[in-house]
Amino acid sequence: MDEALLRSLTPSVLGILVRRGADFAAAEDAVQDALVEAVRVWPTEPPRDPKGWLVTVAWRRFLDATRADAARRRREDLLDEEPAPGPAPTADDTLQLYFLCAHPSLTPSSAVALTLRAVGGLTTRQIAQAYLVPEATMAQRISRAKRTVSGNGVSPARAKPRARGRFDQPGDVATVLRVLYLVFNEGYSGDVDLAAEAIRLTRQLAAAYDHPEVAGLLALMLLHHARRASRTAPDGGLIPLAEQDRARWDTESIAEGVAVLQRALARDRLGEFQAQAAIAALHADAPTAEETDWVQIVEWYDELARLTDSPVVRLNRAVAVGEADGPRAGLAALAPLDASLPRHTAASAYLHERDGDLPTAARLYAEAARKAPNAAERDYLTLQAARLNTRRTA
Repeated sequence: MDEALLRSLTPSVLGILVRRGADFAAAEDAVQDALVEAVRVWPTEPPRDPKGWLVTVAWRRFLDATRADAARRRREDLLDEEPAPGPAPTADDTLQLYFLCAHPSLTPSSAVALTLRAVGGLTTRQIAQAYLVPEATMAQRISRAKRTVSGNGVSPARAKPRARGRFDQPGDVATVLRVLYLVFNEGYSGDVDLAAEAIRLTRQLAAAYDHPEVAGLLALMLLHHARRASRTAPDGGLIPLAEQDRARWDTESIAEGVAVLQRALARDRLGEFQAQAAIAALHADAPTAEETDWVQIVEWYDELARLTDSPVVRLNRAVAVGEADGPRAGLAALAPLDASLPRHTAASAYLHERDGDLPTAARLYAEAARKAPNAAERDYLTLQAARLNTRRTA
């Protein structure tokens, strides 16, 4: 059974059912039934046209469910119009599904789950494992998301392309990109590599939607993912960027990411993902941590802050300023920011250590460890505090 083939066909089959008039929730249920049937039948009876087979079976499952539903009278025109089996339409509805899953009525977590299910073709079990929640919890989340989308009377058929690659749709490209970025940042857990899945989905979006920010996000993902193998020690410990073995970075992904970014920047329509990718490219381009072009990184953070006005961006900029102009300049840039920002304490600890104030740095590292969002980061910060305390007493 070719699981990758089934996953790649899922969005187009779902889109075909919706274009025929099925509401999103019912269509998605029917497609999942068809996928289960394919797993059962295809190993012994492989179809000549896999997509056409899935469309036919899913449509019949939808009609069966419709006949049993109280809404049958509203859909009587569908019951007598089942298309004859044959080659499936070649239109690609994946792009419309992206925008549908980014519906503004959905919470970010629901939009991510629905995207992974409808566009990514993952099962509820796989998504639940990736997010470390019970399968029943994830099933409820996806079910609520489908009802929300269907309840708003929205279908991909209403997301018609306009001139110059723009769309009228319930979501917008910025929301779609944020959903994909959320997927990417989940990384890996269970049997699904969500970072790799996000790259796959963003490639699909980039192929269908000519927008420099889509390219910017793809470049950012490729450049970050290229460093994945060097981010953790064999025992699972966190390895910061400056200490990573750059020989383990994926040079092919870096080269692709830089090329994608350069094409996007050449269009002179700068967005936040392009700016983030430019920062990642400068890190990737440095042969050693000491050779990093921090001055140019600060300039890109200035652009990013202008685009987003994000406190987190200003926090990261303060650390970059500390590298470019010295730790005291970094602390001065950090001072106006809210101390409750995530990783503010860790950044302050690092800059105080660079400035030679080891007692303050040790205290702040210990405090940052208590605030750490995950075990790997907590352990790393605890080790930094212990290291400085040992140096002070040696």
